[in-house]
Amino acid sequence: MSDSEAPPAVAPEGVSGAPGLSQEALEIASGYAFAGPALDLGALLWDGRCLPDARIRIPLPVLNRHGLVAGATGTGKTKTLQLIAEQLSVQGVPVFLADIKGDVSGISAPGVSNDKVLARAREVHQEWTPTACPAEFYALGGMGRGIPVRATVTSFGPVLLSKVLQLNQTQEQSLGLIFHYADQKGLELFDLKDLRAVVTFLTSDEGKAELKGIGGLSPATAGVILRSLTAFEAQGMSPFFGEPEFDTSELLRTASDGRGTVSVLELPEVQDKPQLFSTFLMWMLADLFHDLPEVGDLDKPKLVFFFDEAHLLFTGASKAFLESITQTVRLIRSKGVGVFFVTQTPKDVPSDVLAQLGNRVQHALRAFTPDDQKALKATVKTFPNSTYDLGEVLTGMGTGEAVVTVLSEKGAPTPVAATRLRAPQSLMGPVDPAALDRAVQASPLYGRYAQAVDRESAYEKLAARDAAAAQAAAQTAAEAGRAPAKGGGRAKKEPSVVEQVVGSGIFKSLARSMGTQIGREITRSLFGTARRRR
Repeated sequence: MSDSEAPPAVAPEGVSGAPGLSQEALEIASGYAFAGPALDLGALLWDGRCLPDARIRIPLPVLNRHGLVAGATGTGKTKTLQLIAEQLSVQGVPVFLADIKGDVSGISAPGVSNDKVLARAREVHQEWTPTACPAEFYALGGMGRGIPVRATVTSFGPVLLSKVLQLNQTQEQSLGLIFHYADQKGLELFDLKDLRAVVTFLTSDEGKAELKGIGGLSPATAGVILRSLTAFEAQGMSPFFGEPEFDTSELLRTASDGRGTVSVLELPEVQDKPQLFSTFLMWMLADLFHDLPEVGDLDKPKLVFFFDEAHLLFTGASKAFLESITQTVRLIRSKGVGVFFVTQTPKDVPSDVLAQLGNRVQHALRAFTPDDQKALKATVKTFPNSTYDLGEVLTGMGTGEAVVTVLSEKGAPTPVAATRLRAPQSLMGPVDPAALDRAVQASPLYGRYAQAVDRESAYEKLAARDAAAAQAAAQTAAEAGRAPAKGGGRAKKEPSVVEQVVGSGIFKSLARSMGTQIGREITRSLFGTARRRR
């Protein structure tokens, strides 16, 4: 060999059968040659060829460093989620998936072999075997197929509720004062009628004195909140709030064989309520954050939570809401939970959140319009320096291909790698509705959450107060009518009916029951969600 000839590239340890790779391809492949457990995403694409022995992987321990799966509609994001979820389940890691279009339920059934699947498997040297994952299916408020998921209004908190009611910042702060009042007075807000009863009381003649005691809450703002709440109920939102409240620790379950359970939240029935379901997902994440202990960095996550249609969460969000999301994502990592946001472009995610997403799977983007081209340039800038022309690569990739960069086992970003992804081994499509119904009803969780209950709470307490006040007023009026008239001298001024009612024993008893109760006030944290589980 002459001095001018370069020595052949040698594959690094962990990159098998790849001595023919170019130096650039070897450098990329070596960045993914992890020693510990990892998820296999696919094979490296370089210079127009798929290099099946250059495996692109994500180390299992770094999945709690969060991630982003992005790409235009139809580029394969859902199949990527399915691929990652399957491998996490095999590794004993529970997974949460939101199924907006109704095509993720197939993860519970073995895949179907066909020429396309087998060709993909051969391209990436994948040993493809039809495999089903243990799965549970949920539905918000029981709307659709799945175990009903509900939250109490108290637990949901004022910040999240303001998001779904589309309140402005001033109204959001005022709603927080109303929650604080209810917490102090022992008025449990289990469902929407409880909150409506409290706001109605505060805006009534009888409640004006209480309203004055809540700093900064004007009657006009309280009235706006009441109207928004009434309109919200009229849109059929009541079933989502109430008891039994879903215990988010159910998402951490594993199957009897040690595989992680895949929890699928079925959302086709509420596709037209994006503000609601996206905010409910955030409630679930916030609730997990409150309840889980600090564990630091683990060998594998306790849960990986995929937040689909993430742009809906941030659209129209208040400053307080965005700050709470940022803080939750930053801190929940130390509790063993990884969060993957799924959306079309990275610009859908605020920069403070995007900066915390260490693992990136970017599917193809379109560049048909000036806005598309702007989004493409912004996306390229979010990646580390690369030997690829990412603008060209991202617009030229086919379905099931993506640009990947993840965190290594040492926490450093890996080289950017164009990747042909593996094929999911579960069914790539929905399961039969009858089979899904049978799976839901056979679940041990179904009996726990299927039937809604309505315990005594703020609505019943305030209704009893009104009834007692009316009874006391009638009794006082009757006694006044029977009293004999006294002649001579100046008549002693009789107390008004209101004064008589307020002074009655029944009213005082009710007032005491609604007064501040030691140990009853609820501690609230991020988003104003309740930290004390009832």
